[in-house]
Amino acid sequence: MTGRNAARALLAGVLVLVAPLAAGCGIQPSEVITGSPARGGPSEGVGLYLIRNGTLTLVVRPAEEGVPPAEALRLLAAGPDAHEQDEGFTSEVPADALPASGVAASADRSRLSVTLSGPVTTLSATAVDQIVCTLDGAAVAAGSGQRFAAVTLSGPDGDLKPRFCPRY
Repeated sequence: MTGRNAARALLAGVLVLVAPLAAGCGIQPSEVITGSPARGGPSEGVGLYLIRNGTLTLVVRPAEEGVPPAEALRLLAAGPDAHEQDEGFTSEVPADALPASGVAASADRSRLSVTLSGPVTTLSATAVDQIVCTLDGAAVAAGSGQRFAAVTLSGPDGDLKPRFCPRY
C-alpha cells in the first residue's frame, strides 16, 4: 500500500467513526413546545392585565407615557375595550374597583398600597392578580414603584394581605 492509499484508508476510517457521532449530535426529538401568542398592537402605552383563555395576559393600550397607577386601575375597572373583547379578552375586575385614593408607595418603592371604593374581600383571586399586576407595572412605568413590588389592597370591607404579581 502506498502512502497515498494509506492516507485515504485512514481518512475513510475516521469518516466512518465520526459520521454517526456528527449525525446524532446527542439531541433527542421532543414534542412541540407552544407558548403564549405574541402581543399585538403598540409597544408603548399603559399595560393592563386581562384574561384570555383563562390566562392572565398583558395588554398594552396606547397612552401617554407614565400613566399614573390610579389611572391604570380606572382603565382596568372599565374592562376590555371592543377590540380586546373581539380578541377574546375578559376581566374579573368589577367596575366599582376604582381607587378611592391614589396609589401610595413605600419610601423604598418596594410596597404599594391602594384603597378601592368597592369591597376587596369578595374579589376573585384572578381579579386580585389583575389589579396587582396592573398596579405594579404602572407604578414602574410612572417611576413611583419598582418591579416585583408587594401590593396591598384595602376597601370598605377590610384589607387583603400584600400580594406579588404571579407573572414574574
